[in-house]
Amino acid sequence: MQTRQLGNSDLKITPLGVGAWAIGGGGLQFSWGPQDDADSVAAIHAALDRGINWIDTAAVYGLGHSEEVVGRALQGRSNKPYIFTKCTLVWDPNDPKKEVTRTMKRESIRKECENSLRRMGIDVIDLYQIHWPDPDPEIEEGWAAVAELQKEGKVRWIGVSNFKPAQMDRARAIAPITSLQPPYSILSPDVEAEILPYCAQHNIGVIVYSPMKSGLLTGAMTRQRIQEMPEDDFRQRTVNFKEPLLTRNLNLVERMREIGNRHGRTPGEVALAWVLRRPEVTGAIVGLRSAKQVDGVIGAGDFRLTESEIEEIAKFLRENTPAQ
Repeated sequence: MQTRQLGNSDLKITPLGVGAWAIGGGGLQFSWGPQDDADSVAAIHAALDRGINWIDTAAVYGLGHSEEVVGRALQGRSNKPYIFTKCTLVWDPNDPKKEVTRTMKRESIRKECENSLRRMGIDVIDLYQIHWPDPDPEIEEGWAAVAELQKEGKVRWIGVSNFKPAQMDRARAIAPITSLQPPYSILSPDVEAEILPYCAQHNIGVIVYSPMKSGLLTGAMTRQRIQEMPEDDFRQRTVNFKEPLLTRNLNLVERMREIGNRHGRTPGEVALAWVLRRPEVTGAIVGLRSAKQVDGVIGAGDFRLTESEIEEIAKFLRENTPAQ
């Protein structure tokens, strides 16, 4: 796979990166249900062996467990990937409910960074990101804190996630932003209007999350699979996994399957190629829970849709989206 430079950094990343949200395991408000750690490690190794060169995780995924699994996957690897993680969602390990709170206080971020380094067994984080711009009044303090960590060499580059342009303006007044991580997919194209042009204007790299809409656009999702999801899988409670949108979305996947079949590609690779068609998008995060899943996405790194195929998808959505 060809690599792309991430914003103002020296990081040359592949168009696809390993997303480590689901490997945090189950039992939490925003989890994907139970997950076998050995499968997670095998998935990461398979992705790295196929050429993917970065992993994106966060301290809050599995309340530290995702970072621990990433650290385990890194052990003994000669081809070490770039490691991206996030801060500002915290929890009290002594709280039996493990409720997550949001803070961008300097001392909290510094403590989070040390904990992330320890869990993953690394000396420096390649990209450290503020997970959410919340609480909004603390943006300046939080961004100054991660910029301080960068100067100290704890992190190499700093980015934001889920920020709006006005919030990025406030951060940029303190220190340059290397990257933004927004949601972006065929079913969630909102960033095209303002956010992607803003990032292009200010040389901010874009690594998008949920490009396959949490597995819905992979081609492997069915009504039965959704019905059988464990109670702690957050996806069954989201609008795109429920009617009236579910029927439209599953029919869209079949149209994507037809497009993919013309090129020997999966619906998931079509979904990834759709987000990667935008020049502002540096890379797409791909959640992997098993080594086998790598086969269904890896081809997207070099696959491009034609203009007529992009219009075919747009036309389907125009004609099949239920009225609000």
